Amino acid sequence: MNRLGSATSPYLLQHKDNPVAWQEWGEEAFAEARRRDVPVLLSVGYAACHWCHVMAHESFEDPDVAAVLNSGFVSIKVDREERPDVDAVYMTATTAMTGQGGWPMTCFLTPDGEPFFCGTYYPRAQFLQLLGAVREAWTTRRDQVDATGANVARALGQMARAASPDALDEDALDGAVAALSEDFDPVHGGFGGAPKFPPSPVLEFLLRHHARTGDDDALRMVEATCEAMARGGMYDQLAGGFARYSVDARWIVPHFEKMLYDNAQLLRVYLHLHRATGSALAERVVRETADFLLRDLGTPQGAFASSLDADAAGVEGLTYVWKPAQLAEVLGPDDGARAAELLSVTDLGTFERGSSTLQLRREPEDRAWWADVRERLLTARAERPQPGRDDKVVTSWNGLTIAALAEAGVLLQEPAYLDAARACAEFVLATHLVDGRLRRASRDGVVGAAAGVADDHGNLAEGLLALHQATGEPRWLEAAGDLLETALTHFADGAGGFFDVADDAERLVTRPKDPSDNVEPSGQSSLGGALLTYSALTGSSRHREAAESALAAAGAIARAAPRFAGWSLAVAEAAAAGPLQVAVVGDDDAAAELAALARASTSPGLVVAVGPPDAPGVPLLADRPLVRGGAAAYVCRGFVCDLPVTTAPDLAAQLGTGSRETAS
Repeated sequence: MNRLGSATSPYLLQHKDNPVAWQEWGEEAFAEARRRDVPVLLSVGYAACHWCHVMAHESFEDPDVAAVLNSGFVSIKVDREERPDVDAVYMTATTAMTGQGGWPMTCFLTPDGEPFFCGTYYPRAQFLQLLGAVREAWTTRRDQVDATGANVARALGQMARAASPDALDEDALDGAVAALSEDFDPVHGGFGGAPKFPPSPVLEFLLRHHARTGDDDALRMVEATCEAMARGGMYDQLAGGFARYSVDARWIVPHFEKMLYDNAQLLRVYLHLHRATGSALAERVVRETADFLLRDLGTPQGAFASSLDADAAGVEGLTYVWKPAQLAEVLGPDDGARAAELLSVTDLGTFERGSSTLQLRREPEDRAWWADVRERLLTARAERPQPGRDDKVVTSWNGLTIAALAEAGVLLQEPAYLDAARACAEFVLATHLVDGRLRRASRDGVVGAAAGVADDHGNLAEGLLALHQATGEPRWLEAAGDLLETALTHFADGAGGFFDVADDAERLVTRPKDPSDNVEPSGQSSLGGALLTYSALTGSSRHREAAESALAAAGAIARAAPRFAGWSLAVAEAAAAGPLQVAVVGDDDAAAELAALARASTSPGLVVAVGPPDAPGVPLLADRPLVRGGAAAYVCRGFVCDLPVTTAPDLAAQLGTGSRETAS
């Protein structure tokens, strides 16, 4: 009997009517496998995964395939976004066995959870052959199967051991920029060839490196990549927001799903690019992406859903692509032809069946005309089949979103963004914290059973610290400190880094630990960044030392493969530049002006505290009096403070050059 009907994951619920007797991950399923003495089929995917849908339609909805699975296997379905710990363990095994990974992930396990064969997508005929071969090996070569599983489990444990610490010093940071420059695509932006994923953590590192050192090569790579992504088909030119990746090297044809974690990080990258350069394109992308998040991914509870599907009505990209005749039908012949030329929609097409993704290779000369066209096309597009939405609320990704919206709210002076960040933080803390411990996800306001992992703690703490700096409210600083204390107590590996799961979490065949950053920060680097920011806001040397140890634990991978250590490198830039602490006391317009100027600083080590003198719960404001009864700013570098200033020019001078006259 299929047992997914009571699942909270939208991905699992997509499979609740399959004839396969799916079970959720848990001891009950493995106990049944031991009782029946059969292998376990583990299928891992996520709701927006195109090839997961394909394999489901081809195989898991097929009665003949289901009959084979139900008679000879215990079948477990896992949402990788809900159980990243399970996904991490078996993706490592899959990559080790096959040389590549991806979803859907298909693994065969012993009843003790040890993997003995792993792969990804299999067409129906090949999958049936594989099931037969696994059953044959299980019944006739059982000793070999068990030995393989034990050897793989042993190897996974060895891979998770801590690497030797290697400090991310000035040479390492400069070397990372040089290595990235060699891998940079000077024609189309981005790194490497197709497919191209948005390298958000790497772009943040390069922005911070430029801010700290003035390295124009680092900024050039960011500007070229951000413009190419924003003008290509990977960016939704009508509704805002980025697709997950581009299948080509020119950013023209995306894999159409939109992920919360991508859009939150890219919003922050473009915001910081706008702050550094004044780019109008970057500001437009920030506003459109923030509006997309609020409009299309916001949940009734105030948080943010995980993703929009790549498919609509079973067809990938159906919602988003256009033909010239379709533009003319909506806009009329003249405007349709004009829009087709502007948006690179041709008779030949750039996508399937003569359709085209929309590109915006130049800014429209007539802004009013373009605004009208965009609105009309959006209205027509809304009448098409729409992609499904995975409305699961993931702690980690909502933390990334809180940080991005909080910063966008204050830097762009958009209260709606800041209000959204605050509402999201309130919901996550009220719902996802259960008995003082963080859970991974919720849906429709009901929290799931899966425990929070390291990046849940790190990214949520990062978001709360950004919200504290944006609002001056001490409750967010306190909540972040509690999360970091939990991480230091339950996730530390004893060698300076962090495991992905807590010491009291469910036991898997190995305790996963991956320090590498890919499309989002790893648990280790996210915790390192939050620890560093918290130390600057509170003056805690213990948290600073923990942050530096986490960075050193990622040093080897950062030196060898900087594309897979982007957030660790970004945090290392903050460590090298900071802390630069700016405390603004006062609550009038003068204080607001000083705070806005402080937040405009591009220093990677910057933290800002704003509020009345000696505000409870805000350490940076302690013993900072008003000056002559008015607002004042105190600038400190490395815990050595300049004299307080009361005017914007004086603060700008301190932030730009740093007065060497210090106060006790």
